[in-house]
Amino acid sequence: SGNYYNQGEIRKKELEQSCFLLGIPASDVTVVDHRDLPDNPAVEWDTQLLAGFVLKHIEANNINLVVTFDAGGVSGHANHISLYAALRYKYCCFEIFILFLCLGCRVLVLESVNLFRKYISVLDVLISCLLPRDALFILTEEETEQARRAMRCHHSQLLWFRHIYMLFSRYMVINSLRLL
Repeated sequence: SGNYYNQGEIRKKELEQSCFLLGIPASDVTVVDHRDLPDNPAVEWDTQLLAGFVLKHIEANNINLVVTFDAGGVSGHANHISLYAALRYKYCCFEIFILFLCLGCRVLVLESVNLFRKYISVLDVLISCLLPRDALFILTEEETEQARRAMRCHHSQLLWFRHIYMLFSRYMVINSLRLL
């Protein structure tokens, strides 16, 4: 529930506010609060347990596209990497692979890039266009500002380096993804 700094309730509200700004209703937001899935950037979550939660959410909401982190987790955050591992686990398990096909659910993973590319913002467009990928999203100025407004909803997490991230990160403007 985002309780790393004992701010779980605050962060739940921030998440709902952020999702609202992005057009995601609160009824479509599921916050998992499980003792074996602690909010901690150094803790890898249990793959099978997490995969079960993800699959349950996909089935309950008739989701046909999941976007998640890749094996690098964009920032090396262990929880982010665990999400990738859980989806890869479920997607590579034959029975679940068949279920994903039956549900018509595809999985896209967000490409982790090196630190230089991560912080050159729109200058990474050329590099991103030249490299192989399955999907490339380049946000308009309006969409980028909407993403910044959504990020600013997370007051409890807006440390100095996240302000730098919002100004210079290519992820605020450019996102390249691959199919799992």
